[in-house]
Parts: sequence; C-alpha cells; structure tokens
Amino acid sequence: FKILMKRIYVDMDGVLCNFAKAFNAGRLRDPEQNFPQSQFGFWMDLEPIEGAIDSFNALSRVFDVWILTKPSFDNLNSFSEKAYWVNKWFGPQVLRKLIMCRDKSLVIGDYLIDDTTLANQLNFRGTFIHFGQEGFENWLKVLQYFAFIK
Repeated sequence: FKILMKRIYVDMDGVLCNFAKAFNAGRLRDPEQNFPQSQFGFWMDLEPIEGAIDSFNALSRVFDVWILTKPSFDNLNSFSEKAYWVNKWFGPQVLRKLIMCRDKSLVIGDYLIDDTTLANQLNFRGTFIHFGQEGFENWLKVLQYFAFIK
C-alpha cells in the first residue's frame, strides 16, 4: 500500500531566496530602473534566505515538498533563471518539482509557505503559512511549527 505524504509548497522569492536584497541593490545601482527584476540575470545569483536550503531539505525527508513560484511576466527570462537557481541550490531532483504559476490558489496541497498574498495565496485550499509574519518569522519558526525542533 502507498502512504500518502502531506504536500508542502514553498515560494521562492522572499522565502527561499533573498529577492529584496537583490532588488534594493539593483535600485541603488540604477535608480532609473524601477524594476531590477526585469533585467537579464536577476534571479540567477540570488542569495538563499538564512536556513532556507537546510530547512527545505529537512522538510523533504518527511513531506512531499515542491517549489511554487510566480514568474515575472515583465521578464520572460525569469522562467529559466528561476529554474537555474533551483537546480544550482537543490539539483535536478528538486528542479523536477518546480511549479511556476500566477495564481497559487490553483494548486492543491496541504501547506503553502509564502511571504506575500499577491498571487491569491489567501484562497489556497490548504494551510497558508505566512513566512516572515508573526509565528513564522524565519525558517527556525517554520520547522518548529512542523515539530522538527522543540
């Protein structure tokens, strides 16, 4: 028989990788550029959020964990650059579990870990974990929620 694992979707920008730091650095370099994320290469070298890689891997040992990210439609390179980033930090096995979707309420799962509500996350039919907000300020708090750490 097959044991059904709980499914967790994890956002990229602001949850796995530090979008804000790269965005702010891009604005400092070129104040005329309002959308640094529209520039070629923006997503390829984003720094991971502290604890994100290890936490994702820890959760993956117990849950069916996928990456669910909203691509930038102002920069079609974001599709391949985000895939490049996932492959760089997690390898081809996780790359196969990368979903890009504009409306995150369309996916079916048990949990969604995301830092924003701008892609219809509040209508996700599972449990929405608002990363960076009270109770889920960082990856340590997320792991505590899933009973990895007391």
